[in-house]
Amino acid sequence: MPATEVSILRDLLAADSGYISGTRLARQLGITRVAIWMQLQKLAKQGFVFEARRSRGYRLVKTPAQLHAALVRAYLSGRPRPPQLVCLHSVDSTNSEAERQLAAGAAVPLVILARSQTVGRGRRGRAWHSPPAGNLYCTFVFRPELKPTRLQDFALWIGLNVCELVTNFCKIEPGLKWPNDLLVGGRKAGGMLTEARIDADQIHDLIFGLGLNLNGRVADLPRDLQRSATSLSDAMGMPLDLNRFAAALIGRVLSAYGQFIEGGYRDKFAELWARYDVLRGRPVSIIQGSRTVAGLATGIDDEGSLIVRLNSGRTERFRAGEVTLGKEATPAV
Repeated sequence: MPATEVSILRDLLAADSGYISGTRLARQLGITRVAIWMQLQKLAKQGFVFEARRSRGYRLVKTPAQLHAALVRAYLSGRPRPPQLVCLHSVDSTNSEAERQLAAGAAVPLVILARSQTVGRGRRGRAWHSPPAGNLYCTFVFRPELKPTRLQDFALWIGLNVCELVTNFCKIEPGLKWPNDLLVGGRKAGGMLTEARIDADQIHDLIFGLGLNLNGRVADLPRDLQRSATSLSDAMGMPLDLNRFAAALIGRVLSAYGQFIEGGYRDKFAELWARYDVLRGRPVSIIQGSRTVAGLATGIDDEGSLIVRLNSGRTERFRAGEVTLGKEATPAV
């Protein structure tokens, strides 16, 4: 009874660490107290810990460390229009699952969450290391019906909102490395991948994938990633409540998407970019196919292209490319 699980968890969460009687739960849900007890026993086997006291009822003491669909839905239940939500133990790629869901006629907005990915997808066809170690892999699916020219700054706008969420939720200061990397302390903690299907000069299906290193340990990463990657929990110095964070992330991305569609986000975009841009004023190298150029990053233009003053003194704009930081990119004076 997943709907019953969600309702019980929602009411226990709303009790604000207090007790709620089994009689009250049963009356609100239209079931017996025995049915309530059975649901709590089922949840206990999934990692929840409850405390029961005579004449007071039940209190939620502990939630699972791993992704739990009913708990995420319970956190989201206060939203006016909760999205369609698919939670998976393992999947090849949440973006690939999004494509399958769209082909099957799934309603949007759709959010796909997974504990692990076996074939995680990064930019430029690269694999994304996606272990089942308390991290979060998610994809948001929309049908915006927008002009393709609007797509360039979509990922940047969503990425900036993710940065602000991390700041407020985790009390740490991340940064956004154009065009799609979330950094903490100069190390990568997350990556984004945007894909779209364009019909008749309109964006029809928009898929935004996000992988975040939440509670994984850097020591458990492949050796070649340990110097360049980190996790939010390592930066915080304590574990992160994955399910509460997942719900907060979903709410923030959906709100940011609504602002993007309405078009009233430009002032906020500029404010957030000034705060979270990690490239501005720093030497960079940009790789585009077989071409590599070096210069000084000076910001982005209105379309989200990276502006670089090249070593030759000329200014160039880049709509795509692989960016690295380094002294070798110091511009000519």
